[in-house]
Amino acid sequence: MHSLKAIPAFTDNYIWCYQNALGESIVVDPGDAEPVLRAIEAGMVVKAIFITHHHPDHIGGLQKLQQTLDVPCYGPIDPRITGVSQHVGHADTVRVAGFKPFTVWHVPGHTLSHIVYFNDDVLFCGDTLFSLGCGRLFEGSSAQMLASLDLLARLPDETQVCCTHEYTASNAKFAHVAEPNNPARDLYELEFSAKRAAGKPSLPSSIAREKACNPFLRTDFPDALTGLREHLGFMPTTRLERYTALRTWKDGF
Repeated sequence: MHSLKAIPAFTDNYIWCYQNALGESIVVDPGDAEPVLRAIEAGMVVKAIFITHHHPDHIGGLQKLQQTLDVPCYGPIDPRITGVSQHVGHADTVRVAGFKPFTVWHVPGHTLSHIVYFNDDVLFCGDTLFSLGCGRLFEGSSAQMLASLDLLARLPDETQVCCTHEYTASNAKFAHVAEPNNPARDLYELEFSAKRAAGKPSLPSSIAREKACNPFLRTDFPDALTGLREHLGFMPTTRLERYTALRTWKDGF
């Protein structure tokens, strides 16, 4: 039996800790060492660290943690990341004792070297996929990001989606405007709003939920994106054009 814990960091980051039945954990994107060190002091046993991309709020605590921990750190090949002991790339397998093996996918878009990790149960997607949203294009192209999102959408519906920011409520505001009529999203909003009101994370989401509710995964359904048509005055012809228009609109929303 495995469990997930989202450790809050900074304003809206989550450092995910994936724990097995023995109480051992994999720590994902430790942008800040201090909350992880506090969890270790409270008894958390770390077996490995996963890094998805180079942004400081995802790697900022890595070096300090490595002064305390002697565990492998997996991450992409990127000279901007210091401290990765085992570089991994697309279709590689990561094996950590006590856990189901993880597959790595290269998902350029947010950054060019961004990777994700997934197994039968869980997806650690960094800043590529957010609940009801997706990452900004800091380095990659719209075509790259759409292809990356398409990859993630192929995962099993029940896969738990562990994004690294608490953006669900703010993303919902845009989702309402882009796709005004979506009962599945409205039900989801009731659920995550109750979690947030109780002081709990809105996450994890699921692949099924994101395919049903996230406008960036719904470019196959132009008839549903009535808000996009109203915003532009027309409906773009291709999926890529629709994705690009949504992303540009969201950037200034």
